[in-house]
Amino acid sequence: MEKPNRIVNKSDIRKLTSSHKIFSFIKDKYGFPPNWQRPEGFVSLSRIILEQQVSLASAEAHFIKLNNYLPEFSPSEILKLADEEMRVCQISRQKAKYLRALSQSILNKELDFDYLSIMNASEVRKKLTSIKGIGDWTTDIYLMFCLQSKDIFPLGDIALVTTIKELTSIKTEEGITRFTKKLKPLRSLAAYFLWYYYLKKRNRI
Repeated sequence: MEKPNRIVNKSDIRKLTSSHKIFSFIKDKYGFPPNWQRPEGFVSLSRIILEQQVSLASAEAHFIKLNNYLPEFSPSEILKLADEEMRVCQISRQKAKYLRALSQSILNKELDFDYLSIMNASEVRKKLTSIKGIGDWTTDIYLMFCLQSKDIFPLGDIALVTTIKELTSIKTEEGITRFTKKLKPLRSLAAYFLWYYYLKKRNRI
């Protein structure tokens, strides 16, 4: 299920770009970021797990292999796969463990995506990070792309940190944290702009 896009809208763009020069610069140079959005649920969260610490292209290739191998991309089908089958689909041992932990939590009714959609961000974070292999970055991406939470900034994202360092004089972790706090309550939109700049500059869009 997809929610109406709440992050990229003209009113919030005006507020962000009028308050912070670097976002006005990005808008003038490249325009608005896309309405990056994904459906809620098991498939999207599994894909985000596969995206941990690898390029989006690699994660997409691994997901396609796994999806094509399975009769259905579901928790029960994931749990049927042996380690060797995971390796055939180019899923690392570590990420296989994470996908199995997520699948088991769903089948055990410890995780219900319908309930996630009505929780606040702190509650979602507590629920998701209780599952092995899901940390703050994975939770942040799910909150932003799937649940359309408007005030999330994944401080662990290398592309975002790199872009802040490129566009500002800020170079330290403490400085970046202080900078992102000034972006409340539109930190998700700010992250979208920074990702967009990062990708456009490197000709990846």
